[in-house]
Amino acid sequence: MDVQTFPLTPFMTNCYVVRSAGEAIVIDPGEAAPLLLASLEGYRVRAIINTHAHCDHCAGNAVLLERTGSELLLHEADLPLLRSIQQQGMMFGFLTVPSPDPHVFLEAGDEVHVGELTFEVRHAPGHTPGHVVLVGHGSVFAGDVLFQGSIGRTDLPGGDYQQLLRSIQTQLLPLPGETVVYSGHGPATTIGEEHSSNPFLAGL
Repeated sequence: MDVQTFPLTPFMTNCYVVRSAGEAIVIDPGEAAPLLLASLEGYRVRAIINTHAHCDHCAGNAVLLERTGSELLLHEADLPLLRSIQQQGMMFGFLTVPSPDPHVFLEAGDEVHVGELTFEVRHAPGHTPGHVVLVGHGSVFAGDVLFQGSIGRTDLPGGDYQQLLRSIQTQLLPLPGETVVYSGHGPATTIGEEHSSNPFLAGL
């Protein structure tokens, strides 16, 4: 599995490009940076996927969709957030390009295909109502659910701390300990490392 990581936006949001057999998917494009666009040259882009609809994870949607002719995938519960990304950006003092509505609404149990790879969609609310994670091939693209030594914030509209902990407990912690966690911010980690040392997961 070929995973390219691009820290983008003032929030250093990790955008991931997963490539396989001439195809690619883009996960959480906070902006349409030149290096990100260059990584897609020569690949058929199967989908643009937002794990959730905070502006630092989806402000690049419009440009990427125009450049690639691909489809946008998002859980329906985050559609109101997606439609408010300009207002979100204003809260933090920067301009944000509005995003088109999704072509496909993701649901728990769906599969995302790219080349020879298949990822399972799991609904993991708590950071936002429609947050999803993608699981497959010894990895999980966890968005802002789980970080190295921390978890997603729940003080923004739609956040719920107890719901986030339930999502981590039911959707992430049952994965094998060696599963690589590609988080929305910061370095990659593993499920085992976080289960044993992340202070927010004590007792789960």
